[in-house]
Amino acid sequence: MDVKRRYVIPGDVIATGPLRPEHNVYQDGDRIIATSVGISEIYENVVRVIPLTGTYVPKTNDLIIGKVIGTSPLSWEFDINSPFMGFLPAQDVFGRDYSPTKDELRQRLDIGDLVAARIANFDRSRDPLLTVQDRDLGKMESGQLVEISPSKVPRLIGKRGSMIQTIEMATKAMITIGQNGWIVISCEVPDGLLKAIEAIKMVDALAHTPNLTERVKSMLGVPAGEYNDTIND
Repeated sequence: MDVKRRYVIPGDVIATGPLRPEHNVYQDGDRIIATSVGISEIYENVVRVIPLTGTYVPKTNDLIIGKVIGTSPLSWEFDINSPFMGFLPAQDVFGRDYSPTKDELRQRLDIGDLVAARIANFDRSRDPLLTVQDRDLGKMESGQLVEISPSKVPRLIGKRGSMIQTIEMATKAMITIGQNGWIVISCEVPDGLLKAIEAIKMVDALAHTPNLTERVKSMLGVPAGEYNDTIND
């Protein structure tokens, strides 16, 4: 199914002609107009807008975690927890000598694989381009995927990394945070993994409350005064 998408704000004319308005749009004569900030979609004869409130909008240089959902001859397609789909060029992984006739994409990254990547380019007129050409990027060989609201990611990181450092030190877990709200936790201690997941979910639920770092420490069983080299928030 061919779907046309673009960023719109209230009042933008999305399309004209014999199309059926669906969500967050209205019809004025033969024009279909957006009523909210979001991503417009036109498919078959339907027009709608997916609101961006609470969803991830890609930004160039963002670190994200994506899931491989498909391939084309020249790239992998990724779910990045966004109205947009991410694309990772085959040359980014295979190098300039990549040949669609000789190289098999799914031998490197298969459907369902989780990948840490950066947004290489995004201008709202097309789906974002991804890259794994940086340290610590690429396929994530192990770990538990946890999802939170993308808007809560800064709270999970904390001031100068205080919150995430507290969770990692208390649970002995390694935590990779995607700006798109997808987080991968690796921990050899089963109890530590469960505690890290619980702490992250707690931040997601209580991000608006004061003294959250201290509340997370209490839940994790961190003695009073420990990890005070981090900055509480």
